Amino acid sequence: MTNYRRIYVPGATWFFTVNLVERKGNQLLVDRIDVLRESFIRVRTKHPYNIDAIVVLPDHLHCVLTLPSGDKDFSTRWGLIKSNFSRGIETGERISNSRAKRGERGIWQKRFWDHLIRDEADYQAHIDYIHWNPVKHGLVRCVADWKHSSFHKFVENGLYPLNWGNQIVCMDRVAGE
Repeated sequence: MTNYRRIYVPGATWFFTVNLVERKGNQLLVDRIDVLRESFIRVRTKHPYNIDAIVVLPDHLHCVLTLPSGDKDFSTRWGLIKSNFSRGIETGERISNSRAKRGERGIWQKRFWDHLIRDEADYQAHIDYIHWNPVKHGLVRCVADWKHSSFHKFVENGLYPLNWGNQIVCMDRVAGE
C-alpha cells in the first residue's frame, strides 16, 4: 500500500480535491448540493475553518480551506464532511466487498488530495484553478454560468470581473445580451 505523507501546519491554508467513487456520469454532488452544504455547515460549527474558495462539480469538488491558528487537523474535518453527506442521502450505491465488510458506504473515494499553499502566488493560482474548473471540464462555456462556485462571491467583492477567464466568449453576458 502507498505510504501517504501529509503536511500538517497549524493555521495554514490548503487546496483540496475530494472525489466520489463513481465519477463517470455521476451528478450526486450537484443533485444533492443542499445536503453537501449542510454537511460543511454542521462540521464548521464544531471544527471551525474558512472556505476561501470552492467549486462543486457533479462528481468531485475543489476548495481552498484555512484553519484557525494552532489547528492543523483537516483530516478530521474531511472525514466528518464526507460522513455527514453520506448519512444525509439515500442508500443504494454500489459497494465493494471490502467496504461492505466494514459497513462503509460507497460514495466517496477514501482519500483526498491536499496541497499546502506556499505563498500568495500559489494561493492565487489555486483560486483561479478552482473557478476555471467547470469550463475545463466542459460543463459551461463561461465561468460565471456555473452556480456551484465561490466565483460569484469573488465577483461581488470586486476580485474578478464577471467575464473572468473567458472574456471573448462571455462578452455577450457583460453587454447584457
